[in-house]
Amino acid sequence: MCAIAGILKYDQRERVERSRLESMTEVQRHRGPDGEGLWIDGSVGLAHRRLAIIDVAGGHQPMTNEDDSAWIVFNGEIYNHVALRGEMKRAGHRYRTKSDTETILHLYEEYGSNCVDRLQGMFAFAIWDRRQRRLLLARDRLGIKPLYYAYTDRELLFASEIKGIVASGTLKVAFNETILPEFLANRYVAGTETFYRGISKLLPGHLMEWSADRGLRIQRYWHPPQEPSDNVLPLAEQATQLRFSIQQAVRSHLMSDVPLGLFLSGGLDSSGLAALMAPMMPQPVKTFSVGFAEREANELRYARLVAQAIGAEHHEVLVSPEQFMQALPKLIWHEDEPIAFPSSVPLYFVSRLASRHVKVVLTGEGADELFLGYDYRYRVTAWNDRIGRLYWNGIPRFLRRRIAGSLMRLPLPIQRYASRTALAYEPGPRGLFFDNFSVFPESLQHSLLSDQRALMAHDPYTEGLRYWKEHRGTLLERMSYADVATHLVELLMKQDQMSMAASLESRVPYLDHQLVEQAMAIPGGQRLRGWQTKVVLRQALRDLVPPEILTRSKMGFPVPFGSWMRETFRSTLDEYVLSPRALDRKFFRPETLHRIVNEHRCGLRSHADRLWLLVNLELWHRMAIDGEEPQSLEEQMETTEVSA
Repeated sequence: MCAIAGILKYDQRERVERSRLESMTEVQRHRGPDGEGLWIDGSVGLAHRRLAIIDVAGGHQPMTNEDDSAWIVFNGEIYNHVALRGEMKRAGHRYRTKSDTETILHLYEEYGSNCVDRLQGMFAFAIWDRRQRRLLLARDRLGIKPLYYAYTDRELLFASEIKGIVASGTLKVAFNETILPEFLANRYVAGTETFYRGISKLLPGHLMEWSADRGLRIQRYWHPPQEPSDNVLPLAEQATQLRFSIQQAVRSHLMSDVPLGLFLSGGLDSSGLAALMAPMMPQPVKTFSVGFAEREANELRYARLVAQAIGAEHHEVLVSPEQFMQALPKLIWHEDEPIAFPSSVPLYFVSRLASRHVKVVLTGEGADELFLGYDYRYRVTAWNDRIGRLYWNGIPRFLRRRIAGSLMRLPLPIQRYASRTALAYEPGPRGLFFDNFSVFPESLQHSLLSDQRALMAHDPYTEGLRYWKEHRGTLLERMSYADVATHLVELLMKQDQMSMAASLESRVPYLDHQLVEQAMAIPGGQRLRGWQTKVVLRQALRDLVPPEILTRSKMGFPVPFGSWMRETFRSTLDEYVLSPRALDRKFFRPETLHRIVNEHRCGLRSHADRLWLLVNLELWHRMAIDGEEPQSLEEQMETTEVSA
């Protein structure tokens, strides 16, 4: 796990400035505290920060091939590199190191940009081909590793984190206001755009190539299966095959020359990994868990149950509200954008705990999207679609619209549930799946946004609907496909940036791409059935995990942010949502903001997720746009808590 950065000037007569490359990597030092490297060849410069995992002594970067005709900087791990190494040796390549980085270079020599098809793992890399004067950027299939770029009129810049590009000094930092409706609806931006005007992200499963004669080209090289499998197996057989594949993925992800552990939440996904991992390890598995003092936000007893069952060396950390809020500015700085999910903060604390004992952890990320594990999101959509068909077919459209409009006049407890049903939406995924589970649905954005043109110009659900239409399967299968391409990618960025903030590598065995292809070919009815989620995964792991884990309800890393905003940190909302400084940005109508805050404080409605996004957005603006240091905002958070 590392940081990469680079500058390519289109004019060969220009020379890359060493000081700029150094600034781009220095700001990413947390991603690679074990070493640094830099290589400049006239108009091209590559830079690297290293967290040494494989070939600790010899895997320094930037790295070149045998004749110095190609150079690479690489972030990630290639789990099949030993097999590929043998193949490349037989093809006549001479190795100088034992690292997987060198294997990517030799694959490039053999297959060009098609080298990515041979890689099993997580990666973001850049290769400069000196003979062809061609730059190749690649990002892994699922988006486990990040890669950002900026394409200006004079040069192309890239880095593992947005702050690396900002540190180059080329771009004037400006907020990309067009993404605001998408952020408010979904918590994140799913396409190529970012919060920074002029800085983009390379999407998962994509390549970017630049050459002097052809300019910039971006192409997609992989996507999950887009239609159901014709070969439908019985559930028991499907589960047996899935169990074997998960076992193989776990084994491959244990490749490491340094100590390795596991994030254990006590849920099905991480518990299954723990049980599979234990017999493969020469010593007890080191497990790490995090929780809060509040009972409704604490899963530690389940994690202890699993740790005891597998004989793990277990470690825990409790996060207080004060620690959580004080860490928030620094973690937004690490994330480079407003933090989508409150669970990012406890993830940082458990990453910091784990980094004292190991350098690598496995996590259960990805299983929810693959196996339809979100109780509310997937089950409610499936039931709404089923019941809604009768309603939509039996009630005229004009009458349905009247009914939908009258829901707001119902008593609040009834309204809260009725507004989530088919009564509130017309047929189709836009309402039932996307808008229904958005943080700020379009109806609320109309009363919130000061400039309605932003909502008209930027459909919040464009990316999700695009992936939905790509898949040709059932409702359940399309939900999984769309979330793997959007929602999961944001979760992976959370995983990467919070673990790397603690200089810890995180690995995701459920997202081995061959396992993903297998899982997404499983019929939706074998993943979600009635009220039971993850049907086939439960069947695959049923004899491995304690029965209490197998049957428990999903908690999903809960954070009691809403109650803190009513109690200890009430004044946080006054400062970061309602203050003159926040309102002067002119994004939102003050009367709507006051209503949201007052309803939440009085307990009329829970607006915890909405307030989370608003607080994060303001904190991000103060750092990224106004230039405040995270430390000054941390001190301000401390003062806010004391005065509350």
